[in-house]
Amino acid sequence: MEYPIVYAAKHNDLTVRMQSRSGGVFTAISDDILDRGGVVYGCVLNEKFEAIHIRAVSKEQRDRMRGSKYIQSNLVDIFKQVKNDLKNNNEVLFSGTSCQIAGLKKYLKVDYDNLLCVDIICHSVPSPLVWKKYLKYQEQINNGKVISVDFRNKKDFGWKEYIETITLKNDNGIFKVNSEIFKYLFSQLKISRPSCYKCPYKDIKHPGDITIGDYWGIEKAAPGFNDNKGVSLVLINNNKGIKQLKRIEKTLEIRECSIEDSIQPPLKSPFKKPKGRAKFWKELENKPFKKIVKKYGKRNFLFKVKKYIKRLLKRNN
Repeated sequence: MEYPIVYAAKHNDLTVRMQSRSGGVFTAISDDILDRGGVVYGCVLNEKFEAIHIRAVSKEQRDRMRGSKYIQSNLVDIFKQVKNDLKNNNEVLFSGTSCQIAGLKKYLKVDYDNLLCVDIICHSVPSPLVWKKYLKYQEQINNGKVISVDFRNKKDFGWKEYIETITLKNDNGIFKVNSEIFKYLFSQLKISRPSCYKCPYKDIKHPGDITIGDYWGIEKAAPGFNDNKGVSLVLINNNKGIKQLKRIEKTLEIRECSIEDSIQPPLKSPFKKPKGRAKFWKELENKPFKKIVKKYGKRNFLFKVKKYIKRLLKRNN
């Protein structure tokens, strides 16, 4: 299609939505695939809190794919597994970033009817090295061992907040730490992969059959639809996407929206390479991570000024 069909969507089951990062659309799609005997490929965190893609044939395995993982996923030999499933006539759902889906399609060289691709609206892909250093830093300052991670704790802080919750364990028991450090490191774009600054998929058009993400700007696009429990932006990119949406529409509350009201920065163009990126990486290599946190991982004065001005403008309008 020349332009995608745009929807705001949220799962009818509130429990599903609260366990999802946005509106639970991925769960609705993958439930349908699994219920028809298919397989699902998606990103999870392994026992070392590294992002990897896995193959799921049950909803329990699929549930690990829910939620955000703001680090680069290791695909290992996933493309080979996908190809094998497709040749065996299995229904396959592959979810990932746009570049991963583009890579998969180039690898397959054939447009399989039994393959559905769902890509995410991607801000950029942070380095796994910084994530690893960050978790080690949290263990050191809190005297504990990380046992679980939630990149964005929607349950405690709502859909709009970006607060990571890290659960740790030591001799005194299990405890949680809420932090915004990784969020601030990520938002400055200095920890993004170099290829992200030239990403060809920062556009309204995507290689996936369906594109999903957080529906930022939902208040304007669909007034009254947001309850701060998660709303998905859904772009239907082709006839295969239309067919899949019809299969799951009864599990979702859906509202069609205009493209103009749905445009987010990642749907316009790649983010520019930030000034000071080389300096950041040099400091990361040569300085203790606590100094990186002190300099880059907290709200700076400029951030506070921008937020204050934004509030004033909103109040005046």
